[in-house]
Amino acid sequence: MYCTIAAVYTSNSIPINLLNTSAPRNVLEILTKYICRVHRFSTTGTLCRRGTMTTLDDLEVLHQCADYIAINKQYDLKINMNEKTDEVTVDKQLCHAFPELVDPKMVFGFRFVHRLDYATSGVLCVALTRVASAAMHKAFSKGEATKHYVALLHGHTDKEDMLIDAAVGRDSSVLDFHKMCTANHKECSNPRQARTVLVSLEHGFYDGRPASKVLLKPFTGRTHQLRVHCTHIGHRIIGDYMYSNRTDTEPHRMMLHALRLIVPLKKTPLDIASTDPFVSSVDPKWQTSHVLNTYKNSLENQDLASIKHIKLDS
Repeated sequence: MYCTIAAVYTSNSIPINLLNTSAPRNVLEILTKYICRVHRFSTTGTLCRRGTMTTLDDLEVLHQCADYIAINKQYDLKINMNEKTDEVTVDKQLCHAFPELVDPKMVFGFRFVHRLDYATSGVLCVALTRVASAAMHKAFSKGEATKHYVALLHGHTDKEDMLIDAAVGRDSSVLDFHKMCTANHKECSNPRQARTVLVSLEHGFYDGRPASKVLLKPFTGRTHQLRVHCTHIGHRIIGDYMYSNRTDTEPHRMMLHALRLIVPLKKTPLDIASTDPFVSSVDPKWQTSHVLNTYKNSLENQDLASIKHIKLDS
């Protein structure tokens, strides 16, 4: 069963239209947050699936050393939250698993050096010391960190690889204040350069419908960059509730996974990989019909000049 933020919410039999009311924007945002909190919705518009209950013990550790812990974050799981609730979050899982490593000076106990969306699964790294955190932040700010994602997209991609170059900014036309869009959207606010390499790995079918498995390598770190770029080229990520205008509700999750994180730190070089969840043995609804490329082979193609450059309106 799915939880959605309905266009019309009924309280004491009084309908309140959240999308077409003339109420001030701040009032709508407060009301939306309240409804989301009471009914366990996500204010970012990402689907909250009641069937995927996560516990404090559901923590898969991929790497641990004196400076960092890396985990395989589950989908539909918040990293942390300011509200005091019983909802399970990544920071609570870490505090439960590693009480001896909790830093009382940190609000959430650990130093989160990067983030993943609520609906995205995969490699997530936290720093255990101030020095380690600074080193990781420096690597990310200088563009030295490499992130690889795998995703299942609607439809069959028509190119084996492409470089998507499209600035991404906030979509100011919607209530969901975290929704983003490309710069050619007339309501795009404060667009910033965003570049993503997409490599088509497989064509097949998800739940009987044409789908593609792709490798995504972002060169920038804009909010929702991969989701926006895939949507803009006409191949939205399967299960992406927000960017389907809240219609893609059949899949049990959004099919985006952070597969690997590589950070060439001097003291503690990191190369952390997780398992690919988008295989038929894990999700039988995904069936491959044609292999276009492999992850290993795609890594050998490091010459961006050979990749088809898709310059979108930015």
